[in-house]
Amino acid sequence: MSTFLLQQGVIEQIDKYRRVCLWRGSQINANQTPKAAWTMVCKDKKEGGLGVININTQNEALLIKHLHKFFNREDIPWVSLIWEKYYSNGSLPGTRKVGSFWWRDIIKLLYKFKGMASVMVGDGKSCLFWEDMWGDEVISQKFPELHSFARNKNVTHATAQSHQPFHSMFHLPLSQQAYSQMIALQDIMQITQLTGEPDKWSYIWNNQSFSVRKAYKHLSGHTNIHQAFHWLWKTSCQSKHKVFFWLVLKDRISTRGLLKRKGMILPDYSCVLCGNATEESLIHLLLHCPFAEQCWGKINTQINRSLDPLQMLTSFRDQLGVPFFMEIIILMSWAIWRARNDFIFRAINPTIQLTIMNFKDEWRLLLLRAKKSYSPMIDQWTANLA
Repeated sequence: MSTFLLQQGVIEQIDKYRRVCLWRGSQINANQTPKAAWTMVCKDKKEGGLGVININTQNEALLIKHLHKFFNREDIPWVSLIWEKYYSNGSLPGTRKVGSFWWRDIIKLLYKFKGMASVMVGDGKSCLFWEDMWGDEVISQKFPELHSFARNKNVTHATAQSHQPFHSMFHLPLSQQAYSQMIALQDIMQITQLTGEPDKWSYIWNNQSFSVRKAYKHLSGHTNIHQAFHWLWKTSCQSKHKVFFWLVLKDRISTRGLLKRKGMILPDYSCVLCGNATEESLIHLLLHCPFAEQCWGKINTQINRSLDPLQMLTSFRDQLGVPFFMEIIILMSWAIWRARNDFIFRAINPTIQLTIMNFKDEWRLLLLRAKKSYSPMIDQWTANLA
């Protein structure tokens, strides 16, 4: 992956094996249906995913490091060879792909490299005058009218700086707006003086050192998510509890309502805990069901039906008033889900007492994993619970 661009078929086969390992359960030969889309699973935990590495993105981030070495003209034999073989005439990699299959694959990632890089101009030989970011701006975007008159839109900075007279770079006559932009551009070029040193490329993380980890994060993108995902991964719960509640936050646990949306035919889609002929949706099962409301009441929390689920999490946090509130929420949700499954698959009648007992059993196991600084508060909260 650090050398070659993997074929899509190879990545798909590896991902197939990884999906099986994630969703097969306790049976080694099981082939269960995935509970969440793979793209969702491969997002970073801070972005609302499970943090599984996206092989395609990781492969690209590793290969982009070769472009970092190339454009900074590091003292490596292959860098010197490619510069002398293909770009000794002053051209730069662009739409025309030359070289071995290895180099052509790397050139495919050029626009992604340029999307995270800017250049501090030295000799101007590795920097495109119009399309690369130098001086904290892209000239083609700053002066779009003038750019439309350019004779060569792929000229290097060194070539543009040495072009005399300067207006010969453009198709004449210029429009009035393009002419005013040309005068402004000439002023910028007078400030930018070329040196004998190679150009130095830096990145959006304000460093000239290339980081595969930071490149991967940039290529993965960013989304705004609820802070509940940050609360989740900071808890001391077991991994099975964390993944379960991640599925809850994504509405991916297999309630009867979800199975109905997937087209599965069942004799009945009603909630089994309350028997009110209400469809078993996620919100109903864990929050609005009378059985669930009584369970939450046992730990001194009340349900406000006017709030959406994420707002209800914030309400639980305020009502509990302890730093380990998320552990309490996760384990109570787990206990309610377990009561539902025990009734369906093991014919164990759900009761409030049994559900609270299961919650306490999981809570005792949590005490061994919780932060030591929380011990006095946990002991006090546990005593009040008993």
